[in-house]
Amino acid sequence: MLVDFGAEHAFNRVHHHIREHYGIELPQSLPRRVTLYHAGCIASLEEQRRGQRPGQPKACIISETDGSMVPIVNIDAAQSDKRKQKTLCYREARLTLAREKGSLSPVFSATLNDVSTAGEHMADCVQRVGLGPHTYLHSVGDGAPWIAEQMEAHFGSQADYLIDFYHVCDYLAAAAPTCRQEAPSTWLEEQKHLLKANDAEEVIENLCCYIEPATTPDKEAPVRACHRYLSNRLHQLNYKAALDNDLPIGSGEIESAHRYIIQKRLKIQGAWWLVEHVEAMLALRTHRANNEWASYWHKAAA
Repeated sequence: MLVDFGAEHAFNRVHHHIREHYGIELPQSLPRRVTLYHAGCIASLEEQRRGQRPGQPKACIISETDGSMVPIVNIDAAQSDKRKQKTLCYREARLTLAREKGSLSPVFSATLNDVSTAGEHMADCVQRVGLGPHTYLHSVGDGAPWIAEQMEAHFGSQADYLIDFYHVCDYLAAAAPTCRQEAPSTWLEEQKHLLKANDAEEVIENLCCYIEPATTPDKEAPVRACHRYLSNRLHQLNYKAALDNDLPIGSGEIESAHRYIIQKRLKIQGAWWLVEHVEAMLALRTHRANNEWASYWHKAAA
């Protein structure tokens, strides 16, 4: 009961829920200790099992990866002044999902560690769904170079990486008022149509005439930014093939998952976390999202 509530609510509110639902009075600090203990157990279990649960090979797997900033508190015990011991910052929690094409049951994994570790989580998700020698892997992300690099490192030519279409459209929308002042929305729709038809090179040509001078600061040069972004990612803009094969061209599924897996609990008002507690809570939250909650408690009770 404690961990169930602690996984979803602020620790300092859990004892109120326990009292309300079960009439039991508990010390206010107990839910935090118990929840973090079991979250740590789940994190250790997941670490041991990573890469060890291959699923039956599937014909096509969809994978999405994205990052979300989590509030972190660092404690410097060497500081004699306790007011200066704590420093606050944000670090990126990287969340991945993978599912068979047509399935509504994705597998999730998340980490606060470096991109190499995030790549291992990506690979584990895909393997659990069922990566075979002939599986086609369709991956979508927001253009962060590390995602494409990790996909290449773990899956090579077996995977195609596609830049989130709506992320590209954000760049085009920023450039539109400069490229066609009288009807920017019309120009934007024209470029979207070209992208979906795999005419990205024509989109780039349409930007060329409006690129700001080199002396213009980057923040004031949306056309230059868009031109550079598309030119560097031409091989990741194959939207026509995705659409023809009924595959997603946007990463909305992983962005939604960030809200209900990570942000709903780790970014509640007033929450600041130690790094080791974030990693444990990420394991706890993804474990629940993967419908493995009951199996953990069955093993814990054995």
